[in-house]
Amino acid sequence: MRTTVGIVGAGPAGLLLARLLHNAGVDSVVLESRDRAYVEQRQRAGILEQGTVDVLRAAGAGERMDREGLQHDGIELRFDRRRHRVDFPALTGGRSVTVYAQTEVCKDLIALQLKEGGPLLFEAEALAVEDADTDRPRVRFRHQGVEDVLECDYVVGCDGFWGVARKAVPAELSRTFERSYPFGWLGVLADVPPSHDELVYARHDRGFALLSMRSPTVSRLYLQVPEGTDAESWSDEEIWDELERRFATDDGWRLERGPITQKSVTPMRSYVHEPMRHGRLFLAGDAAHIVPPTGAKGLNLAVGDVVTFARALTSLRETGSSALLDAYSATCLRRVWQAERFSYDMTTLLHPAPDADPFEGRLQLARLERIASSRAAETDLAEGYTGFSFE
Repeated sequence: MRTTVGIVGAGPAGLLLARLLHNAGVDSVVLESRDRAYVEQRQRAGILEQGTVDVLRAAGAGERMDREGLQHDGIELRFDRRRHRVDFPALTGGRSVTVYAQTEVCKDLIALQLKEGGPLLFEAEALAVEDADTDRPRVRFRHQGVEDVLECDYVVGCDGFWGVARKAVPAELSRTFERSYPFGWLGVLADVPPSHDELVYARHDRGFALLSMRSPTVSRLYLQVPEGTDAESWSDEEIWDELERRFATDDGWRLERGPITQKSVTPMRSYVHEPMRHGRLFLAGDAAHIVPPTGAKGLNLAVGDVVTFARALTSLRETGSSALLDAYSATCLRRVWQAERFSYDMTTLLHPAPDADPFEGRLQLARLERIASSRAAETDLAEGYTGFSFE
């Protein structure tokens, strides 16, 4: 099998890249180890930055997002039983975010790829990326029980942290940067309308809490819990009681309860692999970097990576210059490290560490007071949350 760009992984990054390349007249093949149902049901991110929304629309993948997605013009910070709303458009020149689940983005892109794009092979397990430092890289994969080879001009690894793409970068050329956090998020889906029309980020001495949503009738909520917590060790009643404590305010706001349909615990970590390119292998998304979910950056960073690659390859075809391709890693990493910084800041702002002393707790409150009282500090948060430029 032969193609111009071999894409390993059919998450939102790989699928969007295939769409961008199709629109640019570049052929590609997408290999995905899981089946279609799994990819379309894999619960992950739900917040799309303004730039991501614009890219999906321009790619022809925004029709259902615009119809069913929930545009949010701000978030609410809660601390010390008080509430403060951050108004995104007023602080960023009109930018906002959209709540639209990764599962829905994948469904839209899969439908487009199968209808208009190149081959998309489900249950095609990538075994190795070979000859990445030559002009004929290849992906060995197994599909329907048979081993095969995909020969390419370029390979883009969108196969996540545990995938094979990053392993093709020689260890002596790799640098990794990592930070683990001593807590996780207990996340639940509940069949109850959200108790607030925007996301609520709550800092409490007992731990962080987040009120989010998946639709006007389904709530997504999170609690900070100790690292290694078993989700099933929390009863539904205990979860609702703890959420009420952490979201409590002095103005009579109430949290609506409903049936919990799903529980899971998400670990918290920061990770960056440098470089994001080796020869004709390009890493994108979780294959190269991971952020804690506090800043809602993971999916959006992946989009930035594949937009950068697609623009660079298009530039090469139109001008004959490889300058943008050669700059891929440096270009992406500038945005990655800003997102890592923002996500770290949000995490340390809102999550009390297990061993935190009263001094650290008061510093968190002072940082939140600064955001609530300073337009400059509030603007910095709003600009980071709504997204860093793909340019």
